[in-house]
Amino acid sequence: MGHFRNFKLGVYCTAQTLSRLTKDRLETEWAYLEKYVGVDKVYLETYRGDTTVDRETMGMFLDFFKSHNVETAGGITTVTPDLTPEDQKRQRLFHTFCYSNPAMRERLKKVVEYTAGLFDEFILDDFFFTACRCEDCIREKGSLTWEAFREAKMTEVSKNLILEPARKINPHVRVTIKYPNWRESYHETGYCPEKQRDLFDFIYTGTETRNTARTDQHLPHYLSYSLMRYMENAAPGRNLGGWFDTYNCWPMDCYLEQGYLTAFSRPREITLFQWGDLFENRLVTPLGLQLAKIDRILDQAGNPVGVPLYLPFSSCGENHLEDHLGMLGIPLEPTPDFPENAETILLTQAAAHDAAVCEKLERHLLAGKTAVVTTGFVSAVSETQWEKFSTVRFSGRTLQADRYQVTDDPSGYYDGYAATVFPKLQFGNNASWSYVNAGSGDDHSSLLLEDTYGRGKLYTLAVPDMFAALSGLPVPVTDVFRRILSVNDIFISGRNVSLFPYDNGTFVLYCYTGPDCLPETVTLHLLREATISSLDGKYTVPLSEGICHRLGRREKEWTGKILIHPGDFLAFKINQAGRGLK
Repeated sequence: MGHFRNFKLGVYCTAQTLSRLTKDRLETEWAYLEKYVGVDKVYLETYRGDTTVDRETMGMFLDFFKSHNVETAGGITTVTPDLTPEDQKRQRLFHTFCYSNPAMRERLKKVVEYTAGLFDEFILDDFFFTACRCEDCIREKGSLTWEAFREAKMTEVSKNLILEPARKINPHVRVTIKYPNWRESYHETGYCPEKQRDLFDFIYTGTETRNTARTDQHLPHYLSYSLMRYMENAAPGRNLGGWFDTYNCWPMDCYLEQGYLTAFSRPREITLFQWGDLFENRLVTPLGLQLAKIDRILDQAGNPVGVPLYLPFSSCGENHLEDHLGMLGIPLEPTPDFPENAETILLTQAAAHDAAVCEKLERHLLAGKTAVVTTGFVSAVSETQWEKFSTVRFSGRTLQADRYQVTDDPSGYYDGYAATVFPKLQFGNNASWSYVNAGSGDDHSSLLLEDTYGRGKLYTLAVPDMFAALSGLPVPVTDVFRRILSVNDIFISGRNVSLFPYDNGTFVLYCYTGPDCLPETVTLHLLREATISSLDGKYTVPLSEGICHRLGRREKEWTGKILIHPGDFLAFKINQAGRGLK
């Protein structure tokens, strides 16, 4: 495959970078990138804004990379300067094209034809969207909603300005659409993967999370994994890879974490943006070393698994709650299709975008399965739909909690925590049962309630106003959530650590970095008798058998402790009881 056995390493080169590179400079920068990360593929951009790379210059790059046995593909970024003074009326974010403008449409078509004449494969960078509300777009939209107008418009543009012209010039060309890291807003800007996945040959996924607290998007780190899994489920086998950049990546681990979590999702490619920002960049030098370690882990890992999280296409609500849960150590597998065959599912507010979701939930429960729903989900479905499942209701008030109780643990009282605001729930005592309480002074309410329905179990999880506050809850409280949402009969207990399980019993732990990060002792909880070995076979984790009181039941469990440092990832294998790795 190249430098790595489990994925290709690609580098994207913008048109502006290519326009300044002499052959001598290219040799120097190539030697640096080849030494520190190893380059299997390059995306050579033909067009971006006011820069088009001419055929002769592009030929030099194609010859160079061919001589170094590097795969090449084209790239286009759909941004443009104003074409005429009349176009100055178009207030376009990031100078994306106005697809109601004939001159801009013609410009894009010519760029596509030019690119398809040079390459058998090219990718659209993630500016292939529209937020234009110029007079022409308003007139063309008519009585449609902006969402409906943009979906129809970008579907038409995909067919008539991208795919048809490209395939007319080059019948063998394969075209990839790259989706950005803001899934919750796709439908607002014309991205429609539900339709585009059947039009384009491949998709690609933006996994940039950068410095979460200090950038404009505020994307939790787990998104670098969860969005990859979502897009893989959106277009199985055709999500080529994950793509991230160097911007606002301080401290250094913000950059490396993007790479780690992208790699844990098992991509076919990992692409670094962009060549001109990577040369002699201190962020890049450790990346190749760390990816080589992950490559060895992936040699033995299976396919990623997690609790299915239903996020229908064009949905939003409780945005990125799943990523905060993932950073609690709850492994999730986001999917745009209702997970009919799963034993346990998670439904957040976004799931209510599906008008039939309560019918699907009912069938799931009647089949004897388990569902966890959030208060956001409950608030988004009608009371008539919800009342058949549970006595949980909204009081319209909030609860500011600084103490917690795990109700089936006689010693499960935890006081003195930072005040956290939750919705205050009403419910019928002994009709719905609370497993976690929270309160302050003499006031308290439930954070986690159980209801039965048919042969199934339904849990309602109260979500704090600030999702990040979940990380500050007492570990025994979040352990109750983790137990319900466990995968492969294992869950972890600790802070600031994610669990990445695979379908062959392997799993990876990653400890996040941050301003207050410290080494973390993680407790592994196995819900069946087995042994756990490090994936490199060097040691076995000592496990102790015990009895756990959780969720109204007394169960056996086997526990062991692992010390993990911030920025470290550790890989393990669950084996049959008494047996180690073969």
